[in-house]
Amino acid sequence: MESSVLFRFLLFSVIHLWALPIFSQEKKLVFIILDGIPASELERAETPNLDQIAGIGGYARAFTGGKKEGYSQTPTISAVGYNSLLTGTWANKHNVWGNGIEAPNYHYWTIFRFLKEARPDAKTAIFSTWQDNRTKLLGESLAETNFLKLDKSFDGLELDTLTYPHDEDHLYIRDIDQKVAENAADYLRDAGPDLSWVYLQFTDDMGHRHGKSAQLDEAIRLADAQVGKVWEAVQYRQMEYGEDWMIWITTDHGRKEPEGKDHGGQSDSEREIWMVTNAKNLNERFYSGKAAMVDILPSFLRFFNLVVKEEREAELDGVSLIGNISIENADLSGKKKNQKVVWRPVDDSEKVSIYWSPTHHFSKGGFDEYMLLGEVGAATGSYDLPLWISKKKFFKILIVGERNSLNVWKLSKK
Repeated sequence: MESSVLFRFLLFSVIHLWALPIFSQEKKLVFIILDGIPASELERAETPNLDQIAGIGGYARAFTGGKKEGYSQTPTISAVGYNSLLTGTWANKHNVWGNGIEAPNYHYWTIFRFLKEARPDAKTAIFSTWQDNRTKLLGESLAETNFLKLDKSFDGLELDTLTYPHDEDHLYIRDIDQKVAENAADYLRDAGPDLSWVYLQFTDDMGHRHGKSAQLDEAIRLADAQVGKVWEAVQYRQMEYGEDWMIWITTDHGRKEPEGKDHGGQSDSEREIWMVTNAKNLNERFYSGKAAMVDILPSFLRFFNLVVKEEREAELDGVSLIGNISIENADLSGKKKNQKVVWRPVDDSEKVSIYWSPTHHFSKGGFDEYMLLGEVGAATGSYDLPLWISKKKFFKILIVGERNSLNVWKLSKK
């Protein structure tokens, strides 16, 4: 069996370990982004609704920003973080580097497209205080996203300056958030869409204007109450319809110390985020403090039991935070001409297969052929790369375990 064929067979097997039959009317997912809330500020605020959800599932600190000072380093900026969640990749792949969202690479699918391509009848919705989330990040109705169409959208109120005059204190954003949360709760309760995204902005505005302050504390309490409205709708659907709902709440970035006003850089406080979910089968990575923004999409895929094509699975930068995983934290180690790929084994009893590809055609809609280098026990935690590969300026490595795969690049600076 040729090595590239072997790769396709093995990765197909990895994916199908959890790609069980889909019960489309039972599994429902809503995720909420509360913009710009530092974990330290969230933890000392009064958040009874988030606490209740975390009591069922869990709460943990995590990170965004990609590999610091590495090829995947990603700005801790709002739209960049949203797209890392949506696509399960860092900015070097999804190509969103700022809030201008100038040239997203739609070859990296969002969770909405993954679901719609697999299940065209799935019902999707967005409720957002920023319209660009739908029109630019999701790319609704664009040819590049195969004319993705959401079943329900409630956004764009920030463009209605007659109803919501743009006051200096940004209280209009507070009012829009409230409308967004109320509409989300009503629609989820009445229609029970399969996949929904709720985005609320006011906390970030208060952070920028006041930093760590009473105003930010109040904005966090208000956001928690708005989450509570959505949570009540989820509980109603669970009770009345017997549906399996997962709710996931996170933030997109932290803030720069000590004032907590700015963000965008790579300080620990700017890279730190948090996650809250009602999922009951959270794995040890979720609680490790090393979970990443890009781990959320693989968790969603696993929740929906979606079958992912091998070439797309190979590009995902995260691993699932629910259920069992084999390996995590892949990296390259060593000197330029004497390198090895390293990882942390989660299940020492497994074997992993190491593949490499010299190309990156995927980013332009093409296919990258992966060739087998070797197979080792997962417990070894490393694999020495041949010298002839180490000398190359660019290559991609794929480590395939029984339950998940990891990828890492070498990208030399010119």
